[in-house]
Amino acid sequence: MDIIVVMKSSASDDDVKRVTDRIVELGLVPYPSRSEFRSIIGAIGEKTPQIQQQLEQLPGVEHVTAITEPYKLASRAFHESDTILDIKGIRVGGPHVNIIAGPCAIESRDILFEVGRLVKDAGASILRGGAFKPRTSPYSFQGLGLEGLKILKDAGEELNMPTITEVTDPRDVETVWQYADIFQVGARNMYNFNLLMEVGKSDKPVFIKRGLAASIAELLMSAEYVLSQGNHRVILCERGIRTFAEEVRFTLDVSAVPVLQERSHLPVFVDPSHAAGKRDLVPSLALAGIAAGAHGAIVEVHSCPERALCDGPQAVLPDNFRRLMEQIKLLSELVGHRLTLWGREDVCLQRPAVGG
Repeated sequence: MDIIVVMKSSASDDDVKRVTDRIVELGLVPYPSRSEFRSIIGAIGEKTPQIQQQLEQLPGVEHVTAITEPYKLASRAFHESDTILDIKGIRVGGPHVNIIAGPCAIESRDILFEVGRLVKDAGASILRGGAFKPRTSPYSFQGLGLEGLKILKDAGEELNMPTITEVTDPRDVETVWQYADIFQVGARNMYNFNLLMEVGKSDKPVFIKRGLAASIAELLMSAEYVLSQGNHRVILCERGIRTFAEEVRFTLDVSAVPVLQERSHLPVFVDPSHAAGKRDLVPSLALAGIAAGAHGAIVEVHSCPERALCDGPQAVLPDNFRRLMEQIKLLSELVGHRLTLWGREDVCLQRPAVGG
């Protein structure tokens, strides 16, 4: 088991440094974290009762406790307050709500720019578009690759929106890093630990979707792979899990949102598009996720879905997306979120604390 050293609210910077230095001397790896009221230092490595007792004797230490969860850095025990990311001026996590929107795949420059302008005008703050598309069938459209990445970068710069795209291979991480602002690790790659460690070595946010049959603990362990490499800019996404239900593509586990927020400090999003598989159901699932406390949703939008090369049936039409954004704004005001629109925030009441 690893440990958490909780410092007193009156502990000085020298006290924190003394504890951190001692943790290193004892052969453990320290991970300092500061909340609004006090400092917490995680210590990962082989622990003995003697080590715990020694640390408890140092000045400024309130108490030392063991972390029993297999995930350490993703645990709320390690980081009490919500993690809030700044992505090119867009704040993600905590009381902030952001909507990521765009086509499933980057099919052409014209379509991405057209849909990008539409979703930004409706209030989306982050632009999505897949350049590499892992598909169930090897004969389906697999994306434009590097050409798609270049189009995505141009669109993000012209529209002044952060961009997100999926990376599927550790060998592509460096290339994707040059063109996109957020790495997306898809549901099929949640267990691709080599990929997780590679994006963990980068300095860009990593958006991890829950696998089709993954438990919440397994999703958090995937996040732990990224965090353990030094990248603490991680976003979790409930994408829908496989159940016996046949009415939808997957079952959106809305309960995962508060459970993840109880266990982890990382931002949590929902993916209503892949869960629904049908555009008419997407708004209801998106609103359900926001009502449950999600920090945002990732929504597929297309101006001509009947001609889309990927996931057309679940792509929301622009007018319906605009109505959805109006509903999300009203819902955010009701539950006390701050919805980011057009790169700015509509400030509402502070959202309740987890467990409050």
